[in-house]
Amino acid sequence: MDNIKSSFFPKNHMVSREGEFCNKLYLIKKGLVRGYYMSESNEITTWIDSENEIFTSITGFFKNQKTRENIQCLEDTHCDYLEYDDFKYCLHNFSEMRHIYRIMLEQYYIFAEERVYLSRILSAKKRLDYFIENNNPTVMKRIPKKYLASYLAMRPETLSRLLKEDQ
Repeated sequence: MDNIKSSFFPKNHMVSREGEFCNKLYLIKKGLVRGYYMSESNEITTWIDSENEIFTSITGFFKNQKTRENIQCLEDTHCDYLEYDDFKYCLHNFSEMRHIYRIMLEQYYIFAEERVYLSRILSAKKRLDYFIENNNPTVMKRIPKKYLASYLAMRPETLSRLLKEDQ
Protein backbone atom coordinates (compact mmCIF):
# COMPACT_ATOMS: atom_id res chain seq x y z
CA MET A 1 0.00 0.00 0.00
CA ASP A 2 1.44 3.36 -1.05
CA ASN A 3 -0.14 5.21 1.86
CA ILE A 4 2.04 3.56 4.49
CA LYS A 5 5.14 5.69 4.84
CA SER A 6 8.36 5.24 6.74
CA SER A 7 10.20 7.67 8.93
CA PHE A 8 13.37 7.85 10.98
CA PHE A 9 13.73 9.91 14.14
CA PRO A 10 17.10 10.39 15.87
CA LYS A 11 17.45 9.88 19.61
CA ASN A 12 15.78 12.69 21.62
CA HIS A 13 13.69 13.84 18.63
CA MET A 14 10.31 15.26 19.60
CA VAL A 15 7.76 13.50 17.40
CA SER A 16 4.96 15.65 18.79
CA ARG A 17 4.69 18.44 21.35
CA GLU A 18 1.86 19.37 23.68
CA GLY A 19 -0.52 21.75 21.93
CA GLU A 20 0.28 20.51 18.40
CA PHE A 21 -1.89 18.37 16.18
CA CYS A 22 -0.68 14.78 15.70
CA ASN A 23 -2.23 13.23 12.58
CA LYS A 24 -0.05 10.12 12.29
CA LEU A 25 -0.38 6.63 13.73
CA TYR A 26 3.09 5.09 14.08
CA LEU A 27 4.29 1.49 14.26
CA ILE A 28 7.77 1.17 15.78
CA LYS A 29 10.00 -1.04 13.66
CA LYS A 30 13.09 -0.36 15.79
CA GLY A 31 13.54 2.03 18.68
CA LEU A 32 12.07 3.32 21.90
CA VAL A 33 9.56 6.15 22.40
CA ARG A 34 7.92 7.74 25.43
CA GLY A 35 4.92 9.95 26.07
CA TYR A 36 5.07 12.55 28.81
CA TYR A 37 3.47 15.73 30.07
CA MET A 38 4.76 18.62 32.13
CA SER A 39 3.55 19.17 35.69
CA GLU A 40 5.01 22.43 36.91
CA SER A 41 8.65 21.92 35.87
CA ASN A 42 8.60 18.11 36.09
CA GLU A 43 8.33 15.69 33.18
CA ILE A 44 5.86 12.90 33.99
CA THR A 45 6.36 9.85 31.75
CA THR A 46 2.98 8.21 31.05
CA TRP A 47 3.95 5.46 28.60
CA ILE A 48 6.95 3.86 26.93
CA ASP A 49 6.71 1.86 23.69
CA SER A 50 9.22 -0.22 21.73
CA GLU A 51 9.39 -2.49 18.69
CA ASN A 52 6.10 -3.71 17.18
CA GLU A 53 4.04 -1.31 19.27
CA ILE A 54 1.83 1.46 17.97
CA PHE A 55 1.93 5.01 19.26
CA THR A 56 0.32 8.35 18.64
CA SER A 57 -1.27 11.11 20.64
CA ILE A 58 -4.61 9.44 21.36
CA THR A 59 -6.53 12.70 21.73
CA GLY A 60 -4.64 14.42 18.94
CA PHE A 61 -5.06 11.59 16.44
CA PHE A 62 -8.52 10.16 17.12
CA LYS A 63 -10.27 13.43 18.04
CA ASN A 64 -8.26 15.73 15.78
CA GLN A 65 -7.49 17.97 18.74
CA LYS A 66 -4.33 19.52 20.07
CA THR A 67 -2.25 16.97 21.92
CA ARG A 68 -2.02 16.85 25.70
CA GLU A 69 1.39 15.25 25.79
CA ASN A 70 4.84 15.27 24.30
CA ILE A 71 6.22 12.29 22.38
CA GLN A 72 9.99 11.80 22.42
CA CYS A 73 12.29 9.19 20.92
CA LEU A 74 14.60 7.65 23.53
CA GLU A 75 16.68 5.91 20.85
CA ASP A 76 17.14 6.26 17.12
CA THR A 77 13.70 5.12 15.97
CA HIS A 78 12.46 3.69 12.68
CA CYS A 79 8.69 3.73 12.14
CA ASP A 80 6.03 3.06 9.59
CA TYR A 81 3.00 5.32 9.78
CA LEU A 82 -0.42 6.11 8.36
CA GLU A 83 -1.82 9.61 8.25
CA TYR A 84 -5.29 10.13 9.72
CA ASP A 85 -7.16 10.39 6.40
CA ASP A 86 -5.47 7.24 5.07
CA PHE A 87 -6.26 5.43 8.32
CA LYS A 88 -9.94 6.38 8.05
CA TYR A 89 -10.02 5.37 4.37
CA CYS A 90 -8.60 1.95 5.24
CA LEU A 91 -11.11 1.49 8.06
CA HIS A 92 -14.01 2.22 5.74
CA ASN A 93 -12.79 0.18 2.79
CA PHE A 94 -10.90 -2.83 4.14
CA SER A 95 -12.34 -5.36 6.57
CA GLU A 96 -8.80 -6.41 7.46
CA MET A 97 -8.13 -2.92 8.77
CA ARG A 98 -11.23 -3.06 10.95
CA HIS A 99 -9.91 -6.31 12.40
CA ILE A 100 -6.49 -4.71 13.04
CA TYR A 101 -8.23 -1.69 14.59
CA ARG A 102 -10.17 -3.94 16.98
CA ILE A 103 -6.94 -5.65 18.04
CA MET A 104 -5.30 -2.22 18.51
CA LEU A 105 -8.15 -1.06 20.73
CA GLU A 106 -8.03 -4.22 22.80
CA GLN A 107 -4.28 -3.84 23.26
CA TYR A 108 -4.60 -0.16 24.13
CA TYR A 109 -7.19 -0.94 26.81
CA ILE A 110 -5.02 -3.70 28.23
CA PHE A 111 -2.05 -1.31 28.43
CA ALA A 112 -4.28 1.39 29.97
CA GLU A 113 -5.55 -1.07 32.57
CA GLU A 114 -1.95 -2.05 33.38
CA ARG A 115 -0.96 1.60 33.84
CA VAL A 116 -3.95 2.24 36.11
CA TYR A 117 -3.18 -0.84 38.16
CA LEU A 118 0.48 0.13 38.42
CA SER A 119 -0.44 3.65 39.55
CA ARG A 120 -2.55 2.26 42.42
CA ILE A 121 0.28 0.23 43.98
CA LEU A 122 1.36 2.27 46.99
CA SER A 123 4.80 0.76 47.57
CA ALA A 124 7.61 1.87 45.24
CA LYS A 125 9.22 -1.56 45.60
CA LYS A 126 5.99 -3.33 44.65
CA ARG A 127 5.51 -1.02 41.63
CA LEU A 128 9.01 -1.86 40.43
CA ASP A 129 8.49 -5.59 41.03
CA TYR A 130 5.19 -5.48 39.13
CA PHE A 131 6.83 -3.66 36.23
CA ILE A 132 9.71 -6.15 36.09
CA GLU A 133 7.33 -9.13 36.17
CA ASN A 134 5.11 -7.76 33.40
CA ASN A 135 7.57 -6.26 30.93
CA ASN A 136 10.32 -7.41 28.62
CA PRO A 137 13.62 -7.29 30.58
CA THR A 138 15.58 -6.38 27.45
CA VAL A 139 13.37 -3.33 26.84
CA MET A 140 13.53 -2.36 30.52
CA LYS A 141 17.33 -2.20 30.37
CA ARG A 142 17.10 0.21 27.43
CA ILE A 143 14.89 2.74 29.24
CA PRO A 144 16.90 5.59 30.78
CA LYS A 145 16.52 5.31 34.55
CA LYS A 146 15.17 8.84 35.00
CA TYR A 147 12.27 8.07 32.63
CA LEU A 148 11.62 4.67 34.17
CA ALA A 149 11.55 6.29 37.61
CA SER A 150 9.10 8.91 36.35
CA TYR A 151 6.89 6.23 34.79
CA LEU A 152 6.92 4.31 38.08
CA ALA A 153 6.13 7.49 40.05
CA MET A 154 9.29 7.49 42.12
CA ARG A 155 12.45 9.54 42.39
CA PRO A 156 15.48 8.34 40.41
CA GLU A 157 17.37 7.84 43.68
CA THR A 158 14.64 5.51 44.92
CA LEU A 159 14.76 3.48 41.71
CA SER A 160 18.56 3.18 41.91
CA ARG A 161 18.37 2.01 45.52
CA LEU A 162 15.66 -0.56 44.74
CA LEU A 163 17.56 -1.89 41.72
CA LYS A 164 20.72 -2.30 43.83
CA GLU A 165 18.74 -4.17 46.50
CA ASP A 166 17.45 -6.62 43.84
CA GLN A 167 20.95 -7.54 42.64
